[in-house]
Amino acid sequence: MILPVALPQGVSPWLAAAMIATVAITSTIGEVLTAAAMKSIGDLDEIRAHSGLKGAIRAVLTCPLFFLGVAFLAFAFFALLFALNHLNLSLAAPAAASLTLVTNAIAAKLFLKENVDRRRWTAAVLVCIGVYLLAH
Repeated sequence: MILPVALPQGVSPWLAAAMIATVAITSTIGEVLTAAAMKSIGDLDEIRAHSGLKGAIRAVLTCPLFFLGVAFLAFAFFALLFALNHLNLSLAAPAAASLTLVTNAIAAKLFLKENVDRRRWTAAVLVCIGVYLLAH
């Protein structure tokens, strides 16, 4: 049993874990894609200085990666609503948000090549401990 907390009737611990993982993973994918899109677009202040506000908006709206990221974030939102419909708020919301923080740090290091320092990894480990304590 992975989540030995009191779950609503008819919800298995594996289903609860799958719902929370779906929220965390889709949210992370959406945030990584959106961040990659914004990095590929460049500095919006410079674009706005050269092309005005319409140019900055056009730069964002013509980036397919941005819309793919937004689509994943929308899916994560609806997955969270589904999870909240079947799980207790005191479990689903903090667990999904905490695990998203951890997966964001891993994805930022792997895909965006960001410098994730020791302090952030320590925070991620502490979050994992917190999620474990929340589930037990």
